[in-house]
Amino acid sequence: MIGKVLSIAGSDSIGGAGIQADIKTITMLGCYAMTAITAVTVQNTCGVTGVMDVPPEYIEAQIDAVFTDVVPDAVKIGMVSKRESILAIASRLKQYQPKHIVADPVMVSTSGHALLDPDAVDTLRSALLPLATVITPNLPETAVLLGREVQNIAEMKAAAQELAAQFGTAVLVKGGHLTETAADVLYADGQTYVFETERVETQNTHGTGCTLSSAIASGLAKGMTLPESVKAAKDYITGALKSGFDIGRGNGPLLHHYAIV
Repeated sequence: MIGKVLSIAGSDSIGGAGIQADIKTITMLGCYAMTAITAVTVQNTCGVTGVMDVPPEYIEAQIDAVFTDVVPDAVKIGMVSKRESILAIASRLKQYQPKHIVADPVMVSTSGHALLDPDAVDTLRSALLPLATVITPNLPETAVLLGREVQNIAEMKAAAQELAAQFGTAVLVKGGHLTETAADVLYADGQTYVFETERVETQNTHGTGCTLSSAIASGLAKGMTLPESVKAAKDYITGALKSGFDIGRGNGPLLHHYAIV
């Protein structure tokens, strides 16, 4: 039986991040992708110039439509900018209780545009993140959640354990902002795992966070353990970074999603 993954996230008009990146990733990893769109963004690789939020009742309706027909094996949550939207998603996840939830606490775009309202941060922390199987903050998001900077692997290990205790979830602290290595740190079930790969020097980083979290959800949907899913997702994103290409005008840096045989 094919793994089924629901992505709850915003759309990206350039196709490199958000729902579009999730669909590509989930499909390439051999799963069936479904969506509940939380916002329509106006963006490209140069930046985000607009966000139009989907009304909470329509987010709920999309989730209902999926769960009452093709029940997901895993759910990935990406960009949710409004407090009301967060509460709507949390309500439906409590109702349907999916086995696996991967929550990527998207707060700021790669280009620096705020994607989460300041008054929604507390709601994200209290209502949504505790429902997750694993949360996947990058270093700036980890700093927001903890209230302090995290700058190396030792601090990432401590941060992962602290956030795990705070939210009652597994935590993957992503180290893409590190300069000396490409290491992610997972804390799950009392164990710490460090996933370190070669650092790929590239500007083609638009959508890396979305891709990684949806790849983890795909692994979980196929029956992998969480550490196995993170390892497979890390390998996938490394391959995508290696094969990234410039397309079109402007900055043009995009991940190239490739088939894994």
